Amino acid sequence: MGRKFLIVPLLLVACGCGSDPTAAGPATAGGASGRLRILATTGMIADAARRVGGDLVEVTALMGPGVDPHLYQPTARDQSQLKAAQLILYNGLHLEGKMAELFESLSKQKHVVAVSHDLPTEKLLSWRESAGMHDPHIWFDVTLWQQAVRTISRACSEADPAHAADFEQRSSDYLAELEHLDRECHELADRLPRDRRVLITSHDAFHYFGKAYGFDVVGIQGISTETEAGLKAITDAVDLIRRRKIRAIFPETSVSRAAIERVATDGHVSLGSELYSDSLGSPDSPAGTYVGMIRANMENIVKSLQGSTTDSAH
Repeated sequence: MGRKFLIVPLLLVACGCGSDPTAAGPATAGGASGRLRILATTGMIADAARRVGGDLVEVTALMGPGVDPHLYQPTARDQSQLKAAQLILYNGLHLEGKMAELFESLSKQKHVVAVSHDLPTEKLLSWRESAGMHDPHIWFDVTLWQQAVRTISRACSEADPAHAADFEQRSSDYLAELEHLDRECHELADRLPRDRRVLITSHDAFHYFGKAYGFDVVGIQGISTETEAGLKAITDAVDLIRRRKIRAIFPETSVSRAAIERVATDGHVSLGSELYSDSLGSPDSPAGTYVGMIRANMENIVKSLQGSTTDSAH
């Protein structure tokens, strides 16, 4: 049996997890430091938790910059972080598919919350590759991410009720900032004529972005990066580039560049700067926060797609 099949059971034993996935975790106050210890799977969730919690929380991100959550498997080194956390926040909608069993088991002894839990089903996009599943990349619609922030705020309040009012106030301040970010994204998108709003990326992560801000979106790989891009997907993308006279296509920081570079070569089109899709940028970069990541992506997309036709030669 390969390592990927063994690691979750080993972690379950190490964390002292039982088999009851439905039991609610107990409410807990802050740890020895007086701060609520939060483990977030992705950088986007960790950033939101820090904004909501401020100096009342101690947040650890399980997955760093450039890490693909679709492929991430928990390791033995994650044991101490999982055991120490009083609140675990994850995206849900099968983004962290290889960790689902682990989250269910941990939920019997601590707060384990999917930040997508409270999103209305009608707001979710279907996962075309898997019937009955939804696209997990909800953070690319800022209005959906606002709902995720509200869920994070409630989770913090349930785990540390003594500071519920503080979490609520900080959440309100952050939501106002996200409201401004959403308006900014619409204003940037409006700089592009509608016929130029075609976004071709390494994998199918940007459909919520497209729906929110009026872009046609094509991913060379599917929603999950577990499958390689097929020849038909590459050929179809090249045909679309020629038909729509697309001026740039985009690699991503957390996905292999091989397929998108093949499309750029065959389609004689420029590669834009890398987009941040499934992870934030490095902490010291402008894209090291959620707001910075969304802004950097939108500015990159608009600037690249505004390029002159002479820029399209690859």
